[in-house]
Amino acid sequence: MNTQPTTKEIVKATVAALEDKKAMDISVIDISALSVMADYFIIASADNIRQTGALCDNVEDTLGRMGIEPKQIEGRQSANWILMDYRDVIVHIFDKENRLFYDIERIWKDGRKIVDVNEL
Repeated sequence: MNTQPTTKEIVKATVAALEDKKAMDISVIDISALSVMADYFIIASADNIRQTGALCDNVEDTLGRMGIEPKQIEGRQSANWILMDYRDVIVHIFDKENRLFYDIERIWKDGRKIVDVNEL
């Protein structure tokens, strides 16, 4: 019996993949009560464009091994802000400047910030 990973397992695996490549300031926001587009936003920062690409690749590889394919990935070419759409989980990988500029956490401040993904 081959079961699909739960959304919470996808969140945990994504955070682990980001941590593995030294992402900075990882933030997980539960937006399930606020939006029908997704249940979770995962936001992370990178030092440079090469690192944003490496973070994206590692998330894609990690989730791919779990049988989870992205619906869409945008911004890979410029790598200032990469958006990875995994349906119930949306991953935002920013360089520092763009993360400050777009301030996703402020826009979704009514969401529930997850302090420890192991408690999901």
